[in-house]
Amino acid sequence: MIVIQHELTMMSIVIVIALGIFSQWLAWRIQWPSIVIMTIAGLLIGPVMGLVNPQAGLGELYSPIISLAVALILFEGSTSLDIRELKGISKSVFRIVSLGALLAWIGGSLAAHFIAGLSLEISFIIGGLFVVTGPTVIIPMLRQAKLPPRVSSVLKWEGIIVDPIGPLLALFAYEIIKITSDPFQFTDFIPFFIDSILAISVGYTIGIVLSFLVSKGLFPEYLKSPIIFCFVLICFTFGEAIMHETGMLAVTVMGLTLARSKKYVHSIGSIGHFMENISVMLTSTVFILLTASLTRETIMDVFTWPILLFVFCMLFLVRPLSIWISTIGTELTLHEKTLVGWVAPRGIVALTVSGYFAELLSNDGYPYVSILTPLTLALVFITVCAHGFTIAPLARKLGLTTTDSPGAIMVGASSFSISFAKSLKDMGISVIITDTSDDKLFRARKLGIPTYHGEILSEHSEFEIDMSPYDSILALKGDAAYNALVCQTYVPEFGYNHIFSLPVGGHQTDHKEIPVAIKGNLLFGEEETFTELNKKVNIGYTLQTITMEEKQTVLKKDLQLDGIPLCIKRKNGNLTFVTLKDKMVLEAGDQVLLLRLEK
Repeated sequence: MIVIQHELTMMSIVIVIALGIFSQWLAWRIQWPSIVIMTIAGLLIGPVMGLVNPQAGLGELYSPIISLAVALILFEGSTSLDIRELKGISKSVFRIVSLGALLAWIGGSLAAHFIAGLSLEISFIIGGLFVVTGPTVIIPMLRQAKLPPRVSSVLKWEGIIVDPIGPLLALFAYEIIKITSDPFQFTDFIPFFIDSILAISVGYTIGIVLSFLVSKGLFPEYLKSPIIFCFVLICFTFGEAIMHETGMLAVTVMGLTLARSKKYVHSIGSIGHFMENISVMLTSTVFILLTASLTRETIMDVFTWPILLFVFCMLFLVRPLSIWISTIGTELTLHEKTLVGWVAPRGIVALTVSGYFAELLSNDGYPYVSILTPLTLALVFITVCAHGFTIAPLARKLGLTTTDSPGAIMVGASSFSISFAKSLKDMGISVIITDTSDDKLFRARKLGIPTYHGEILSEHSEFEIDMSPYDSILALKGDAAYNALVCQTYVPEFGYNHIFSLPVGGHQTDHKEIPVAIKGNLLFGEEETFTELNKKVNIGYTLQTITMEEKQTVLKKDLQLDGIPLCIKRKNGNLTFVTLKDKMVLEAGDQVLLLRLEK
């Protein structure tokens, strides 16, 4: 019997992890918000089909596992923040996380009292919690919507900064309730504030110590990420030991401290991709755990009119008003305020902490606290669906996303790359050329091609270039090592299938010996090297487009085109670059860009 129980528990864990990851993949394939797919998957295997009950299976480990996962997600989000992102939006962010959070707290509390029917005391507790718009839901949405940097930064900073503030507001309201039940004394607040300051101090101290240890090279490279991982868990545990829910505050401060130190300690940045991967896995797993642990009764309670009206009020009154009032006189435009005022999905923190307060208030004898879980679930699921499905269309409607086809960043200004960029621009493709030489970029600017003068490998470039219109990067310099470094650097940003390099030439290479995977990232043909392409452009070759009249799946050597095929603009606007892979698939209506000698 024990063996069977062990196998069932192991199978449940595997199902939860696998389902979470494959939900993310399915969401990427069908371009749905990933949180929506994960929530549906969790509900199906949990309360709907009854296949898994994580809370019963994990027992007392259930809450600690989720809390530690949230801590790691918050840490990853806070380390991704860079103070340079606040250039031009610092006033907006400060107002939103201070005055905006206060207004959202008051508005949400009044809505919970007058619409959902909760007592005023419980309303102010849950209202403080509903301030959160955490990175677990905001960052996946921003990744899919491709918003401009200013709006994206405002939403990301708000989500990460406010995430630990919400539980603190709820705790503050709870302390007030306890104090006002006895003769009031202001000194009763002192322990709360002291504990909060201690948690901040713990996070800051551990962040400073860790950045110092890393900068001194005391950890080998292969142990750096695991050691920092352990420090995050230690920081969270110390914070929780000081006061419940201040662990999130501690790890956020620790992450911000490390993010600030990246300017001086470059090696800390090497953990970024590791923590991002861990964060994706944890986000998927935790959402499946939470939704699979719900009961059918809780789900049915979501569809009552008081709860639905409360969510409607939060969506269309509380959030927009709090943003519009708090951002008066800031840098945000009318359209940016409208988009930020609409997007406020709730996530893991709201679900987990509301469960904690429901149990706490129930033990204190408060009535009707059972409504807190369905109320939170309704707000989380409806806001995730509403904002996840509408953020991209609304951004397009407001003119906050590019209307051009997904474009390309070209690294290196040469005769060929400038001609190539001009042709793509004429085809309606977003394109930008980067180079460290202003003289080389001069001709591109004369042709109206967007340019960036600077080092693409520099940290500053990602804050100075709006990369949202581009989904590919082409390394077109005459230095093979530099091209390889550019590709390696931008793999996490664009993905392996969207980075390309131009063969430089020199020694003869037997392309048959090159692995197929690498051939997919080397551009054009075997003879089309950097030197040859620039030579052809300089002696009179031009770039021209032809439209295919019928579908063809052919080997490149058999393709009867009078010229060198460079790329294909598909009927749906997507761009496919020609590589050393032998086969090309051409659909009727596709446009092929060729380099050929004008007759």
